[in-house]
Amino acid sequence: MAAPSLLNWRRVSSFTGPVPRARHGHRAVAIRELMIIFGGGNEGIADELHVYNTATNQWFLPAVRGDIPPGCAAHGFVCDGTRILVFGGMVEYGRYSNELYELQASRWLWKKVKPHPPPSGLPPCPRLGHSFSLYGNKCYLFGGLANESEDSNNNVPRYLNDFYELELQHGSGVVGWSIPVTKGVVPSPRESHTAVIYCKKDSGSPKMYVFGGMCGARLDDLWQLDLETMSWSKPETKGTVPLPRSLHTASVIGNKMYIFGGWVPHKGENTETSPHDCEWRCTSSFSYLNLDTTEWTTLVSDSQEDKKNSRPRPRAGHCAVAIGTRLYFWSGRDGYKKALNSQVCCKDLWYLDTEKPPAPSQVQLIKATTSSFHVKWDEVSTVEGYLLQLSTDLPYQAASSDSSAAPNMQGVRMDPHRQGSNNIVPNSINDTINSTKTEQPATKETSMKNKPDFKALTDSNAILYPSLASNASNHNSHVVDMLRKNEGPHTSANVGVLSSCLDVRTVIPETSVSSTVSSTQTMVTQQTIKTESSSTNGAVVKDETSLTTFSTKSEVDETYALPATKISRVETHATAMPFSKETPSNPVATMKAGERQWCDVGIFKNNTALVSQFYLLPKGKQSISKVGNADVPDYSLLKKQDLVPGTGYRFRVAAINGCGIGPFSKISEFKTCIPGFPGAPSAVRISKNVEGIHLSWEPPTSPSGNILEYSAYLAIRTAQIQDNPSQLVFMRIYCGLKTSCTVTAGQLANAHIDYTSRPAIVFRISAKNEKGYGPATQVRWLQGNNKKAPLN
Repeated sequence: MAAPSLLNWRRVSSFTGPVPRARHGHRAVAIRELMIIFGGGNEGIADELHVYNTATNQWFLPAVRGDIPPGCAAHGFVCDGTRILVFGGMVEYGRYSNELYELQASRWLWKKVKPHPPPSGLPPCPRLGHSFSLYGNKCYLFGGLANESEDSNNNVPRYLNDFYELELQHGSGVVGWSIPVTKGVVPSPRESHTAVIYCKKDSGSPKMYVFGGMCGARLDDLWQLDLETMSWSKPETKGTVPLPRSLHTASVIGNKMYIFGGWVPHKGENTETSPHDCEWRCTSSFSYLNLDTTEWTTLVSDSQEDKKNSRPRPRAGHCAVAIGTRLYFWSGRDGYKKALNSQVCCKDLWYLDTEKPPAPSQVQLIKATTSSFHVKWDEVSTVEGYLLQLSTDLPYQAASSDSSAAPNMQGVRMDPHRQGSNNIVPNSINDTINSTKTEQPATKETSMKNKPDFKALTDSNAILYPSLASNASNHNSHVVDMLRKNEGPHTSANVGVLSSCLDVRTVIPETSVSSTVSSTQTMVTQQTIKTESSSTNGAVVKDETSLTTFSTKSEVDETYALPATKISRVETHATAMPFSKETPSNPVATMKAGERQWCDVGIFKNNTALVSQFYLLPKGKQSISKVGNADVPDYSLLKKQDLVPGTGYRFRVAAINGCGIGPFSKISEFKTCIPGFPGAPSAVRISKNVEGIHLSWEPPTSPSGNILEYSAYLAIRTAQIQDNPSQLVFMRIYCGLKTSCTVTAGQLANAHIDYTSRPAIVFRISAKNEKGYGPATQVRWLQGNNKKAPLN
C-alpha cells in the first residue's frame, strides 16, 4: 500500500442512470464488477435495490420480483456467488427484524427463507447493527442491538453478544441455525461493529476478526475467533490502534483489513474518564491491520485535514466494497455532533486503489497490415488505463517470452505443399494461443497534453495519452456478439447442451519459413454449433520430415483469465502475411529484457489499440513512463517512427491505476505483412451430414489477387502426439477451388482429440494465390467434456 501522503483517492463523477438518494445504514456487496446496495435510511427507510456497474460508471434499478423484503437499515448483507442473503435490521423506528431473505441476482428473484431453529436454544431475536459474515457454506451472526420493549415506540435497547451459525444449501436455500459452543472469553456485547473472516494462504484455519462497535460507549478492541476450534482470543497488536469507533467499515483485500470512517471521540475528549458523556464526531481516518502480523498501519490519521477535498469527507454509516484491489465507498452521514439537525448524508462515491494492478495478458494480434497492427489484451479489472510499449532492436522472433528473458529459436525453410491430397503437413513451433474479450474493438483518439486526466474521460475506448493508434473501425471488419463463460476459453468448461462448438484462430502461412499470424475472433451460430476464437501468434516451420510438430503449450498456459460472464464484441476479420522466403533461418541470439530499448506506443483507456507509429526515446535511454504519483514523459518532445512492412515488433503492456504502473505482461511478437499474399479464410461453419460433417468457409476478405486453391487439414492421431500431447500433426483432407468440403466419418475416426484445453478436433484452412499460401484459420470443433467419438 502506498504511503499516506501518496494515497490517490478518486471521486467518481459523470454517472449515468438513476442515482440512489443519499442515506446511511445501508449495506453493499460486490458481484464481479457490480456493486449492489440495499436498504439504509434518510427521511424514511429505503427498500430499493440499486446496482452500480464499476466498469461502465452506470447506476441501474433491476426489475426485482418474488418475495420482495421490506426496506431495512443496519441489516446483515452477504454475497455467496450470485446469491445475496439479507438478515434482520430496522424496518421502522423501534421495530427490528429477524427475517431472512435470499436474492438470486442472476434473475433478480427474491425469496423469503425459513431456516430451521437451533437444535437447542432459540433462533436469533430481532436486531440491528449486527455482523453477518460468510465463509464457505456458513454465515456467522454476532451481536447487535435488540429492543427489550414490546412497544416499538418505547425503545429499551439491549446490546447483544450472542453467536449463531447459519448453514446454507448449495446454490439456493438454507439448512438452519445452530449455536456453536465457543471457548475462551467472549467479546462484550456491542452493535455497529465490524466482522471479517480471513484465512492465511496455504496454512492456518479461518478466523473471524471483530473490531470496535458501540455499547454505550465506542470500542476499539480487536477480537479473533478461530472457526475450526471455536476459540475466542484477543490478539496482541503492534502499531497505532485506531480510535474507538462504531458505524465504520472493514474490508479485506489480500492480507489486510482496511478500516475507514465511523463515529469517534471528538478531538480533545478523554474517553477513559467520561466515555458516555463525551462528544462524538464522524471521521475520515483510514487504517489497515495486517492480518498475518497483526500490525496496525495508519494511512490517514484523524488529525490530517483535507483542505483540497482530495479524499472522502468524514462519515459514518456508509458502505464499502472491495472489487479486485480497489475499495469503493458510497454515501453515509456526516456531522460533528449527535444532534439530528447536524447530520447530513453524503452523496458522493469514491474509490481507492490499494496496490498496483497485476500484469495483463500478453498482447494479442487481431489484425496485421503492411504498416499497422490492431492489437488487444485481456482487461484487468478496476484499472484506469494501459501503457503499451514495443521494441524493435532485435530481428523478428516468433516465440513469446516473459519480460526477463527470451528463449532462442531457430527455423528451417520448407514448402509444406507436397503432391497428394492426403499430405501430412508441417506446423508451427511455439504458437501462442490467446483469448479474446473486448467490449468495443474501435479506438478513439483523444488529444491530450502533459499528464492524462483519467477523471475527465468518459469514452470507454478513449486513448488516455497521445498515442499513435487510429480508429480501428477503419478496418472493414465484422463484429458479432460473443457470450464468454466465466472460466474463459483456456480453462475446462462445461459445454452443456451444445452438441459441438468451434474455436477459430488464424495460424501459420504454409509456404513460409516462419510467420506471424493474427487472430480470427468470432462466435457465430450454425444450428447448434458455435464458433469461438483465439489467436495464433507467430510460428517457425521445420523441414525435417513430412510429419512435423505444432506446439500448443500456450493453450494451457493460463497466465491470464477472463473476468466474469460478459457479452463481448470481437473482430472476425484477421489477416497476416508470411515472412518472405528470403528470411534467414539462422538462430537468433536474444537479449535480456533489461537490455532492450522499449518505446512507448501510448497510454490507452481501453484494452485495444491500432498501432501504426511509436515514440523514439533518446539513444540508450529506457522508457520511464509513469502515471499517478510520478511524471509522464512529454511525448510532444519525442520523435515518431512509422511501422514498416515485413518487420517484427515485440509488444508488452502494463495496467495503470491510482497506485501507478503495474508489472508488464509477457512479451508477444508480431510481424507486419508483406504485400501480395492472401488473407485467412473466415466465417468457418461445421454442420453434420450423413457422410460425416460439412466444413465450409468464406474467401479471404483480402485475397490480393485470384485465389487459386484452398487447403483444409485435420489434426490426426500419431504416436508422436501420444508421446507429446502438446505437438499436433496435420493431414491434408481437401485441396481445391470450392469453399467447402466433406470430412468423412472414416477421416474423423483418425482425428486427434486435443485435450490441452476443452476437448476438440482441430482443422486448418488456408488460401493460395499467385504468390503462395497465406495464413490459415484454425478451427477447434469442441466435443464436450467426455471422450466420446466424434459425431456421437
